[in-house]
Amino acid sequence: MADRVAIITGAGSGIGQASALNLLADGWSVALAGRRKEALDETAGMAKGGKPIVIPTDVTDPAQVDALFAKVKSTFGRLDTLFNNAGGNVPTTNFGDFTFEMWRHVCAINLDAMFLCANAAFRMMRDQQPRGGRIINNGSISAHNPRPGSVAYTSTKHAITGLTKSIALDGRQYDICCSQVDIGNAATPMTARSTNGQMQPYGQMAVEPRMDADHVGKQVAFMASLPLESNVQFVTIMATKMPWVGRG
Repeated sequence: MADRVAIITGAGSGIGQASALNLLADGWSVALAGRRKEALDETAGMAKGGKPIVIPTDVTDPAQVDALFAKVKSTFGRLDTLFNNAGGNVPTTNFGDFTFEMWRHVCAINLDAMFLCANAAFRMMRDQQPRGGRIINNGSISAHNPRPGSVAYTSTKHAITGLTKSIALDGRQYDICCSQVDIGNAATPMTARSTNGQMQPYGQMAVEPRMDADHVGKQVAFMASLPLESNVQFVTIMATKMPWVGRG
């Protein structure tokens, strides 16, 4: 398993950073992609092993995605794993007040960018020798059930499940695996509002438990370490006491 190469999008913080550090600690070469170079540099500086490379990238821009994968190919020669992690959201907004601009903003990062990166990774894995690789998409428990006021986020995360299944099916003949990790309340900047409470379906705010993002990073590293004959197709990892099971 020498010279294993991964790309992680949204690697400057949260789940992306935790996953990158776990892969680097296991000796991987990891391309750290994201919009903020200073955040990517911080992740690279925290590495305890491996070979990090910082590639600032806006993954909603097709030209920048092409440049990201070209840089990885020229630097490392191949790609073994893509963790398609970058995502975003807008403030909780009732469907009747949700604007098209808000919808497009979320779709651009949560769906269009996920397609762009997975598509580029697929082609690279298909055409390299030896061929094959693994694409891990960051879903969400919102791929199963919505939160109030989250139409765009919920719709895009449901769509990621379809994207994952399609890639997994089309990738079989090329030894390309595709899987999805559905995450609930990891302690990241994106879920910081959970510390002050989140709107519940019964119309009241409630503080929700969170878990260490490193637990997700370890799960991603485990999935990435499997031989291509095996695949964790879907996995849910969540804070044990968050409102979910039994809706409570």
